[in-house]
Amino acid sequence: PFALSVVGSGLLATCFPAEAATTVYELAQLTHFHGLAVVPAETSRLYLATHDGLFIVEPNGTAHPLSEMRDDLIGFAPHPTDPSILYASGHPARGGNLGFVVSTDGGKSWTRLAEGVEGPVDFHQLDVSPADPRTIYGAYVGQLQLSRDGGQTWKVVGPTPKGLIDLAASSKAPSRLYAATQGGLLKSEDAGKTWENAYWSREPATMVHVTPDGAVYA
Repeated sequence: PFALSVVGSGLLATCFPAEAATTVYELAQLTHFHGLAVVPAETSRLYLATHDGLFIVEPNGTAHPLSEMRDDLIGFAPHPTDPSILYASGHPARGGNLGFVVSTDGGKSWTRLAEGVEGPVDFHQLDVSPADPRTIYGAYVGQLQLSRDGGQTWKVVGPTPKGLIDLAASSKAPSRLYAATQGGLLKSEDAGKTWENAYWSREPATMVHVTPDGAVYA
């Protein structure tokens, strides 16, 4: 599944009825966009994680909320092989931090799977390894956290790269991780303990994505 981080601007949306439908353009005037992912089972449809919950975008450009949940989903990632499972982090509508939450019914309902280290966490960058879906990465308050058991328990690997904007786990090796940063694209071969330049240009990299065949886009 394709996933990347996006940022939109606009006014805070206070309420979307569960059955409400709008266009992506209109939605952008009402709320922030935090995450985007192609629906694995239906690649003409998109998940759109926003400041006001999770939306589905249809091929004709209409968007509607998947449930009555209106939490701020800042970190968002679908399971690489099970289309019913989605992961997220961010802030509850009532305030505070969500921790690491999971939906097992395609976004209709959510439960907290773990608080994370020094949590409840608010992962702004989050990705699941396609090479091993039990390996999940999350960034919180300048630290990179790692789970090897599908998000149930977490440990701190080390500091996040300076100026981190986006994370993408490799589809070939669970411990290979890419980071888009203000100082360029970085790569780690040891699950984020150490980093090296992945590309010669040191211009800011604002997103990174790895395809199932291992190709890297930034």
